[in-house]
Amino acid sequence: MASHIGRRKFLATLGGAAAWPLAARAQQPGKLPTIGFLGTEASAWSPLTAAFVQRLHELGWIEGRSIAIEYRWSEGRPERHAEIAAEFVRLKVDVIVSNAIAIPALMQSTAVIPIVFALGLDPVGAGVVASLARPGGNVTGLSTQSSDIAGKRLELLREVLPRLRRLAIIGNVDFPQGVLEMAEVQAVARGLGIEVAPLEIRRAEDISPAFEALKAQADALYVVGDALVNANRTRIMTFSLSARLPTIFNTRSFVQAGGLMSYGPNFPDLFRRAAELVDKILRGTKPGDIPVEQPSRFELVINLTTAKALGLTIPESFLLRADEVIE
Repeated sequence: MASHIGRRKFLATLGGAAAWPLAARAQQPGKLPTIGFLGTEASAWSPLTAAFVQRLHELGWIEGRSIAIEYRWSEGRPERHAEIAAEFVRLKVDVIVSNAIAIPALMQSTAVIPIVFALGLDPVGAGVVASLARPGGNVTGLSTQSSDIAGKRLELLREVLPRLRRLAIIGNVDFPQGVLEMAEVQAVARGLGIEVAPLEIRRAEDISPAFEALKAQADALYVVGDALVNANRTRIMTFSLSARLPTIFNTRSFVQAGGLMSYGPNFPDLFRRAAELVDKILRGTKPGDIPVEQPSRFELVINLTTAKALGLTIPESFLLRADEVIE
């Protein structure tokens, strides 16, 4: 019996070794595989980092034991991206994870270290990858298809606001992928006979003048998300609510903070999938050979409290289709 138990323990040990991440065993003693994680702001990104780390754990990577993660935050200042990218290169991280807006700076800093974008808007249109099927180079990730679903967001706005005639759009014009989305929204709006008032920003100080420049009252506000917008969402929300502007966003976090509605992919789910791409890379797959993934599910979230404050009556059929109604 003792020899049988000993043999079982031995086999279990072998099984555990076989399941241990390959890259971790290939590292030099004392050096764990390291992920450079670049985000906008720690508290706002906490649900995303939690989803990312949890999925890594499920795949056998334990932070502090079999893998290390170096977190860096831009605090909504795109100029910090190059500085952080250079730091990741000095640290010789094994893979970098970030969002779309930081990718150009990361690509300029390294053509060797694998890069995974967890929130990519239009990676082909922005020149980040050669194609979704075969990215090439050292970059891959997940597209949020924001420009592709701009028309759907506008359609949802018109359901809630059937008399929508003038739409304001706010976005960071220094963010190439955001510019593509703004252009798509304007094209769709014009096709529907909706007048568009673009509010162009490049820094936090531009937000107040942008709203002041909106002299004629718009019927709604379309917000193009990026690091700058995310870092200043409270300010944007305050101005839009003061102007009694119904708003639509790409993610539920804005709706939780008081926005009217959002339509877009589940961001924590994208970060779980980003962890799966990181796992493949650390086990030896080249990022250029990993197809860019696209969302399989989109969420419609509406804040009924905000709707009531704006004097809007949301159709019951619309509420029944929503994935989440905040009251």
